[in-house]
Amino acid sequence: MAEQDIESTDTLQADAAADTVDLAADGGVDGGEHLQAEIEKLQQELVEIKEQSLRVAAEAQNQRRRAERDVENAHKFALEKFAGALLSVADNLERSLEVADRTNESLKPVLDGVELTYKGLIDTLSKFQVAQLNPVGEPFDPQLHQAITMLDNPDTEPNTVLNVMQKGYTLSGRLLRPAMVVVSRGASKTIDEKA
Repeated sequence: MAEQDIESTDTLQADAAADTVDLAADGGVDGGEHLQAEIEKLQQELVEIKEQSLRVAAEAQNQRRRAERDVENAHKFALEKFAGALLSVADNLERSLEVADRTNESLKPVLDGVELTYKGLIDTLSKFQVAQLNPVGEPFDPQLHQAITMLDNPDTEPNTVLNVMQKGYTLSGRLLRPAMVVVSRGASKTIDEKA
């Protein structure tokens, strides 16, 4: 019987210790502060995870936009090198038309063919958004034009394109080749030697 009483006492003590632990875990005297601290820690972790999730979503959206823009630019400007290589062909056809002797009747069919070929090439380039820059009479724009020389010309405003030595081209609004131009300096001021 004494052994049974000892076992009962041990069992009661173990149950009491378990109840104390349960009370602490369930919000007992010291456990309440511990639980509150644990709740605050979990809430802080939740806020950090939400912020991190928002950053990841924003980064994914930015990458998607960048990829879309890169694909769009690739479609727009894929022909840049090819179109640039064709510009010398257009220049040569244009030069041949400028220097050709139009009074020679035997050359008329050849010149007509060259002219049609040149027109066909320019039309084909324009279908693919390659636009010609021929800025005669326009104000000089350093973003589109390259000045070869400046000439005195009292009949025009200063910085006006007088002549185009080589036409420029754009591809979908982006400069492919600048126009090589002669720009007016305006009227030159004469020095009064009698003064």
